[in-house]
Amino acid sequence: MKLRFFGMIVVLGLLMAFPAFALDLHEARRAGLVGETLDGYITALKETPESAALVKEVNQKRLQEYTRISLENNQPVDVVAKLAAPQIINKLESGDYYQDSKGVWKRHP
Repeated sequence: MKLRFFGMIVVLGLLMAFPAFALDLHEARRAGLVGETLDGYITALKETPESAALVKEVNQKRLQEYTRISLENNQPVDVVAKLAAPQIINKLESGDYYQDSKGVWKRHP
């Protein structure tokens, strides 16, 4: 009985700590797992389950925000996203990956 209770506590603790193990955008950029594209979204530079999940999550959130902005300004979503790309890229930290105007991957200085 005590062993079963202890096992449940351990599992519960791991489930609660799971978000702490999740990869965040800053860490993924630092590790070269993702990069900023010219279309205002991120893409996986190294395919891992964690980077794929992060790309999906970040791009869904960006699409929601771009959609909101596009409705407010009567602009297509893809135009809003492409206008956001340079702003995002200009705010990257040194060493983060991005696509230049020719689509070549570079590291932010």
